[in-house]
Amino acid sequence: MLPPMSHDASEPRASNTARFVDLSHLIEDGMTTYPGIPAPHVCDFLSREASGGRYAAGTTFQIGRIDLVANTGTYLDSPFHRYADGRDISQLKLEELADLPAIVLRATGTRAIDVPALSGLEVRGRAVLVHTGWAQHWRTERYGQEHPFLTPTAAQWLKDEGARLVGIDSLNIDDTADGERPVHTTLLGAGIPIVEHLRGLEQLPADGFTFSAVPPPVRGMGSFPVRAYARV
Repeated sequence: MLPPMSHDASEPRASNTARFVDLSHLIEDGMTTYPGIPAPHVCDFLSREASGGRYAAGTTFQIGRIDLVANTGTYLDSPFHRYADGRDISQLKLEELADLPAIVLRATGTRAIDVPALSGLEVRGRAVLVHTGWAQHWRTERYGQEHPFLTPTAAQWLKDEGARLVGIDSLNIDDTADGERPVHTTLLGAGIPIVEHLRGLEQLPADGFTFSAVPPPVRGMGSFPVRAYARV
């Protein structure tokens, strides 16, 4: 008889009744993600009407086109975003981005999120998703003003404690008044991907779920939009 399989308590158990929670903002023509970044343009490359003459009667297709800055919607930053010699999004492995055991840090009502808010969390080997509640301001002027962020010491703590990925439902994981961007510098310097502009974190439990945020493997890109989601 085979011995029973062991289960790591830090790993969520597989379930036939898993629930998926979409954590990405919708990307649509003309929307604003970040002040100063051009809006995406979404259009037809080949419309259904124009395709009608290319195929058999009654058979039509739509081929779309989108022109956007990589930092649009909910997106992932790879080390190349900050470092010229860092890995770009095409060089990140799927196991670094998909089905990661994850936890949520509740930090609503706090602007500068520092180590005391993190202490006591078991972050090693996990995606850490910072729930600030700022997603409620998405696509308003307020979203770009005085947003919540992590402090440099919080970033260092996450690095030292072995976080695998860090995400936030805010404009930027750094204080945008600090041109040195210390949180990006620390995390991406340690090979820890960052996901910004998440939403829906209030729908998640504190732990016991997995997180995925996978961009297409585009060479030479430091950031790119993702379909971020949790499996609860």
